[in-house]
Amino acid sequence: MSVTPEPAVHPVPPAVSVVGIGADGWAGLPETARSELIGAQVLIGGERQLGLLPPECAGRRVAWPSPLRPAVPGLLAAHAGSRIAVLASGDPMFYGIGRALTEVLGSAGLRILPHPSSVSYACARVGWPLEDTEVVTLVGRPPARLAAALHEGRRLLVLSADATTPGVVAALLREHGFGPSRMRVLEQLGGENEACAEGTADAWTRPPGDPLNVIAIECLSAPDVLRLGAVPGLPDQAYAHDGQLTKRHVRAATLGVLAPAPGELLWDIGGGSGSVAIEWMRTHPSCRAITVEHDPVRAQRITDNADRLGVPGLRVVTGRAPDCLNGLPTPDAVFIGGGLTAPGLLDACWEVLPAGGRLVANTVTLESEALLAGRYRRHGGDLVRLAVAHAVPVGGFTGWRQAMPVTQWSVRKPSIGPAAESSAEAPAEPSGDDR
Repeated sequence: MSVTPEPAVHPVPPAVSVVGIGADGWAGLPETARSELIGAQVLIGGERQLGLLPPECAGRRVAWPSPLRPAVPGLLAAHAGSRIAVLASGDPMFYGIGRALTEVLGSAGLRILPHPSSVSYACARVGWPLEDTEVVTLVGRPPARLAAALHEGRRLLVLSADATTPGVVAALLREHGFGPSRMRVLEQLGGENEACAEGTADAWTRPPGDPLNVIAIECLSAPDVLRLGAVPGLPDQAYAHDGQLTKRHVRAATLGVLAPAPGELLWDIGGGSGSVAIEWMRTHPSCRAITVEHDPVRAQRITDNADRLGVPGLRVVTGRAPDCLNGLPTPDAVFIGGGLTAPGLLDACWEVLPAGGRLVANTVTLESEALLAGRYRRHGGDLVRLAVAHAVPVGGFTGWRQAMPVTQWSVRKPSIGPAAESSAEAPAEPSGDDR
């Protein structure tokens, strides 16, 4: 018996194409990209990008409104049923519109045709391996975030927001003790008007040039600049504070048990100077933190510290915990550095943590230490005492000055219900030689 083969199923091509375009415009596009643009009924892009297209791209031209991101769903819906081509600068999936479109349509709803990114062009021009080069974008982001990437000998590429960005970057480098750093401003990469301006941040006086630019920085610090490493435990001098500061060695130990991972959110309660939240965020660009501080003067100081240390995205909530915790996004970890005896605080933090979430609390008082000891017996975890002593002059000799010991409770929330937690047996008292 013969079997009639089923007809082949050809997938319907996506109605939206995303075409990367460079400063060289139409001339730099391959035939596949040109075909998509010529066949599109609707062409969406920035005014500059749309202006690069020739008359044979006859589709209706629609410029992105401002702000762009909130407008994406509505604009796509308004032209549903039409063949749409969206123009993007360079690679649409590298800090480009491709991300927002994918969130709305999914990857199956798009055909993406990338062009070499400005970063690829920049590395080719200055001779830097792309995999060894850190990229910081200041497009729609505060310049202060560049500060976290400043380390001796590092090579950075900064994606500029506009023509004024090089001057802003030079001023920031000087402010943070990296004035000797070499800067190269690469304009109109890949286009006919490509140009490069060069100098040090200390000597940078060039007026704003082309708005389409990338800045290549070779980081070099001044001899007396305070060294800020890439791991928790920055020098105490890095922070403005009024004495409410988790000191360097205790801070490093605290971040070690908080164990930040990319993309995670920390609640830092009793922020003081914000040091724990700031160093949590410095571990990875995607780490997020909310710090809670009831004193408005300290809250402003936390914001200033965060800007200076390169994490301007730190959210500061001015208020008293636990009252001000309602409505905050669920944390992956909670640090309590102050206010432990506030009624309901520990319970509120424990209850909001998801399974696997971490809670760390530090104290120097006997009253709070007793509270933590009780929680340790109930929930387990680790209860430790951290003691640090510093060598100081004693007459013509040297002796030790002991800092106040810090009691620290750290625990990971298990994947069991409250009833199972409370029914766990308390550990037996040691006897005989076990003592």
